[in-house]
Amino acid sequence: MNPLVTVREERWALKAEMAWGVPAQAPAVALLRAENDSLRRTLAGRAVIDQARGMVMALTPCTRGEARSLLVDVSRQCDLKLREVAAALVATSDGAQLPRHMQAALRRALRRLHAAQRRRPVTEHRASFPEGQEHDPHS
Repeated sequence: MNPLVTVREERWALKAEMAWGVPAQAPAVALLRAENDSLRRTLAGRAVIDQARGMVMALTPCTRGEARSLLVDVSRQCDLKLREVAAALVATSDGAQLPRHMQAALRRALRRLHAAQRRRPVTEHRASFPEGQEHDPHS
């Protein structure tokens, strides 16, 4: 078992025992708190991934799936977790510099995305726009 989780569980167990004076409930409370911590981290990671995906979609005309694939590609190239890549990209909106190795990985991923888009039939790309409307990137 991860020592960090064990320490956390023991800490919560002690707090639960002190708060309620019922040691029998302490393990259940510790498990629930650990699960809540895990869920909070997961949701925070998803939020930053969604923000980064939105940034990619706004800056590169691509679909939601393509934006996620691009981020996953960068993540694999840099050997980082997806949420770490997303957090670094989102931080650039506040003036942070994207690390050089991530910049290079992003350029390679963008080249692959654009090459894939060029090979794809035009009708497939335009299928995401309502009938009779064209995509105007300047509007």
